[in-house]
Amino acid sequence: MANALDSIEVPPSSGETAAKGLIVVLHGWGANAEDVASIVPFLQLPEYHFVFPNAPFPHPHSPIGRAWYDLSRDNMYEGLAESRKLLIDCLQSLENSTGIPLNKTILSGFSQGGAMTLDVGLKLPCSGLISMSGYLHSDMQNFETPLQNFLPPVLIMHGKQDEVVPLSAAQKTRNVLELRAVPLEYYEFDGGHQISSQMLDVARTFILSNLN
Repeated sequence: MANALDSIEVPPSSGETAAKGLIVVLHGWGANAEDVASIVPFLQLPEYHFVFPNAPFPHPHSPIGRAWYDLSRDNMYEGLAESRKLLIDCLQSLENSTGIPLNKTILSGFSQGGAMTLDVGLKLPCSGLISMSGYLHSDMQNFETPLQNFLPPVLIMHGKQDEVVPLSAAQKTRNVLELRAVPLEYYEFDGGHQISSQMLDVARTFILSNLN
């Protein structure tokens, strides 16, 4: 495993010298950074800096896919601790390399990337978190409020017909976060396990609201 996450970076295309904010997007299990980088044109946010990290582990069934941790029954969550550390290190290094602080950073992800977003992001002073078709790790069911007593606003979106991560996972996540008074937006859409155009429209609005 590498000591740092390699990433795809997409700087602002508006011609502005300074980005209005940083948007980090985490791919799902078996996908990769190139896969989620394809959403950039659809978000229509040319004044923002995008970063798409690759997960540190190879996927067991795909030569180009990556994984944040194992999902097999025998080794469930193996690698999670390493990915947590690498992702936090990545976010902190981005603050240095881009000049954009965490309070101007939106952390987002799809599926396993959405789970990593909630896992790491709820412990950091990010400006917002977006989980698409994600879930809350079992050891996050009773997470403690950070010492700085700051909880970033969270956007949760999920397909009603999701055949990979059931809708009940999103509803359970919503309930846990509401109990801890996390600022929350929650949406269910018709569709399966995918990043839909509806999700991207809602995500764009959320980003503009929290990174202005």
